[in-house]
Amino acid sequence: LLGLRTPDQVTISITEECPNRCAHCALPNSGNRLRLDPNTVRDLISQVLDMGTTLVIFDGGEPTLYRELPDLVRHVDDRAISTLFTSGAGFTLSLAERLKDAGLYAVNVSLDSPLEEEHDAMRGREGVFSEAMQAVKNALQAGLLVDLYVVIRRENLCHLERFHQLARSLGAHELTFFEVVSTGRWSGREGLALTSAEHAHLAEFVSSRGAPRIFSVPDAYRRFGCFAARSWMHVTPSGEVYPCSCYPESWGNIMKEPVKKIWQRMGRFPHKGEKICPMRK
Repeated sequence: LLGLRTPDQVTISITEECPNRCAHCALPNSGNRLRLDPNTVRDLISQVLDMGTTLVIFDGGEPTLYRELPDLVRHVDDRAISTLFTSGAGFTLSLAERLKDAGLYAVNVSLDSPLEEEHDAMRGREGVFSEAMQAVKNALQAGLLVDLYVVIRRENLCHLERFHQLARSLGAHELTFFEVVSTGRWSGREGLALTSAEHAHLAEFVSSRGAPRIFSVPDAYRRFGCFAARSWMHVTPSGEVYPCSCYPESWGNIMKEPVKKIWQRMGRFPHKGEKICPMRK
């Protein structure tokens, strides 16, 4: 209300450890087994809550492999809600119940295809689709809100209806479409961005479907512009602070200085509010 620039959303990649090898991973495993120390994460959470953050997102790698995850979730007090991104690996019913008890609000389960073989191929390992489906069931049984999070590519744009039907049949509360970015393992790849006709097709589909609700990130871009460094920041397993998870440019490290100082410096990020993602230009 005061016009202050606040990191409303903060994504924390607590570990780079992951059993998958996703073709489009924005944060490939460096092989150094990087992970943020639990005390470091708790201190980071306290800092961003004091700055006005209302959404803390735990990410990886695969965050379910982080043993202290429930304790971190519990550290997010009533000034914010917490969510979790998972491929489904390790997301057991027991963990889902512990996370719910700790205060977790919702789970984003990543999905690349509604077809098992295609999804597993993109994830680089057999059985990931089954794990994702079981993760949805475990989250729902534990009383968590569930979002199916789909990275849209030209190859899976033909599956929009199947994605929606799958979300509905599983009982998911929301379906999110996010356009693939040329970053991480797909750095330097050209021709990834959807064409204007493909964007129009996606927008028409989203506007014409009922429950479960569909959130289109490309549509949010067109309406509100990029949130990177404007109301969102991302922290890597090495403590580097990026404007967002898809823009690998460090503006500081949480091990060396307060997050508030890094966030203030990030005000100079030149792409705030742009209607086209700088990684897709």
